[in-house]
This record gives sequence, structure tokens and C-alpha cells, in this order.
Amino acid sequence: MKNPPVMDAATRRWRAALFLFMLATGVSMASWVARTPAVRDALEVSTGSMGLVLFGLSIGSMAGVLASGGLVRGHGGRRVIALGAGLLTAGLLVIAGGAALEVSAGVFCGLALFGAGMGLAEVAFNIEGAAVERTLGRPVLPVLHGCFSLGTVVGALLGMGLTAVRFPVGWHLAAVAVAVAAAGVWTVRAVPAGTGQEEADPEDPADSDAASAAGSEGGGRHPDGIRGQLAVWRDRRLVLIGLIVLAMAFAEGSANDWLPLLMVDGHGTSATAGSLTFMLFAVAMTTGRFTGGPLLVRYGPAAVVRASALVAASGVALVVFSDDALLAGAAVVLWGLGASLGFPVTISAAGEGVRNASARVAAVSTAGYAAFLVGPPSLGFLADHVGLRNAMVVVLVLLGGAALITRALRTPPSGEGEEPPGTPAPGARQSDLV
Repeated sequence: MKNPPVMDAATRRWRAALFLFMLATGVSMASWVARTPAVRDALEVSTGSMGLVLFGLSIGSMAGVLASGGLVRGHGGRRVIALGAGLLTAGLLVIAGGAALEVSAGVFCGLALFGAGMGLAEVAFNIEGAAVERTLGRPVLPVLHGCFSLGTVVGALLGMGLTAVRFPVGWHLAAVAVAVAAAGVWTVRAVPAGTGQEEADPEDPADSDAASAAGSEGGGRHPDGIRGQLAVWRDRRLVLIGLIVLAMAFAEGSANDWLPLLMVDGHGTSATAGSLTFMLFAVAMTTGRFTGGPLLVRYGPAAVVRASALVAASGVALVVFSDDALLAGAAVVLWGLGASLGFPVTISAAGEGVRNASARVAAVSTAGYAAFLVGPPSLGFLADHVGLRNAMVVVLVLLGGAALITRALRTPPSGEGEEPPGTPAPGARQSDLV
């Protein structure tokens, strides 16, 4: 068996930079989530009104994810990551100010900036991570997303501790903003320029159609217009993969947005216990992502994601239908373990065995982040009518649907498209995750 490529210093730095900033992004997200009860109390708003505030995150995130793929193809991942890091930092500072001044509009605007930065940066990071995978000849994306989950554990622990001692949420988020800015500067210096900038492939029907739509201004580069980005969705397998990532990301995002409040309002726990429950979810997510490699090798992505969806559904069901707060809190471990591999595995599957891997990775990433960030806030409006626990039945339905279509994650036959340059042979993918 051919040995994996030796990692040079520049590639090692590249990979480490991606891991570091994903860790910082996870810390920032969990810091916000863990303090949502405190922010809600400071703003003195209802659950439905809090859902409206959360739509600031959704609006910014969708703007970021929709723009990111085209920006990466036009300017490279490094510039997009730099812009995303700047917006993340600014957003955290504005959220901190809005919470301290008890201004809902300020928190809304801060979340919009934060979401835009996260949407821009994380789609770019998936494209960068896929490029590192092809360079190294072994998986990177599960560990990359594992670093995000590890960051959420750190952020949740920090949030739980600061909530317990009643530390001002404004100062908390401002300190996180400084840490994100420092990580962003180091990351941008370590990531090579030009990753993700692609030439159009004249033999790919999606590229040919998109290039025609882009007109003569494309200059031979991969088209950045809306029609160009939508063309890849003519692949039926990619559509099914997109539906799977929608469900799995929605399950993850629902916990990130609502789990502390779900435990506080739905099960009558304290705010500190709500933060602890979210930390358990984050630990489960991290464990699943760092240890899921052997399962993927042995059983394949289709079987693993099918089982994951069912495990996550069982955890959500216990949280929704059990009246025992302790049992519901323990069930979030199943929720986290089940949701852990859905996002990275589907993104990897989107780029395997086909041309234009970066375009397809960007498309599936966009679908996943749309579900992760835009879908869950809408549960707040539903919760005003049926309660937050009952609103989570939507997550159950989506997970059940995903479990039925996971065959789409099987690697396509070699005749269907070309392997991206540097993609490892099946045997090579059995190497360690890092």
C-alpha cells in the first residue's frame, strides 16, 4: 500500500490554522448560546421575541453563506476568512454592548454581523479543509468540525462558570471577541492564498450552463452568479445529500440555539443547569467527531449516518416526551452523539468521486449552514403556540426523513465523474484522522 504523503511545514501550519480558528469559532458560538438566558432576562423579552432577536443571526448567516462560495472562487479562501474573522469580532463586540445596555436592536445587529462572519468563514473553512484532505490523502473534515465542537465545550464550560458567578454577559462576550481576533490574525497568515479559486470545467454540464449564464465577463474563472451556484444542484445525488445535511444540521442548530432555554423553560431547571446540559451536548458532539473515524471505515458513511440520525432522534424524543428533567438532561448525550458526524460526513461525500469538488462542497455547506442557523430560530414562533418542548417534534420528523435517504452517501461508481486530484484511494482513507 502506498504511504500517505509526508506533511511539510507549510501544510502542517495550514491544517493547524484551520483547527485553531474552528476552535475559536466554537468558543464564540457556545459563549453566546450559554448566555442566552441571561441575555433574554436582560432584554426582558418573551420566547417568541427572543426568536425574533435570533433572526439577526439568521439573516447575517444566510447573507454570509450565500456570498461565501462565490467570494472564495473569485478571491480565494484566505481573503474570505479574513473578512469573516473581522465580522465575527465586530459582531461579538456589538452583542456585548447591546446586552450591557439592554437594547434588543443592538443584540439583533450584533448577531447579524456575527452570523455574516461565521457564514463567510465557515463555508470557506470547509473548502479549505477539503483541499487539505486532497493534499494529505486522508480525512481532515471530521477533525476540523471536531475542533468546532471542542470549542463549544470550552465555551459552554466558560459560560456555565460565568453564569454561576453572575459575571456580566457584556464583558464576557467582549473578552471572547479579543480571543477570536487574535486567532483570526494567526490563521490568515498561515492559510495559503488562492485556495478554492477554480477554473471552469468545459466537460461538466453544470459548468457549461453556468458559464453561459455568466457571459463574457467570467474570464474563464468559475462563475460566481446565482445561476452558476444553482447549476450543481442538477445532480440528483447532491440533492439527496443536501437534504440529509439539512436535517442533521437542523438537529445540531436546534440544540445550539435552544437547549439551555429548553431545559430552563421546558423542564424547570436553573440557568446554570441549562448551561450544563448544553455542555453535555457539546461534549457528546466532540466525542463523536473525534472518534467516529473507525466506524466510518468499517461500516461506511451511509450506515453510520443512518444510525446517527436514529440515535439523535431517540435523544430528542426523550427530551421532548420525558417529564423527568434528569433523564431529559442525560438524553442530550444521545442527541449530540447522533448529530455529530452528519455535517462533516455529508460534506466529504459531496466532493467524492465527482468533478468540481469545491463547488459541490460549497453548495452542500451552504445548505447545511442554512438549516443550522436559519431553521432553528423559527422554532421560537412555533413554541409560542405549542411550547418549546413540543416544537422540537419538527427535529424528530427531519431526522427520521434523513435516515430513509442515507444511501445517497455511498461513494458513486468510478464512471460517474472523476476523482478530484489527490483524492486518496479507499484503502488510504483508513488512515488515522490526523
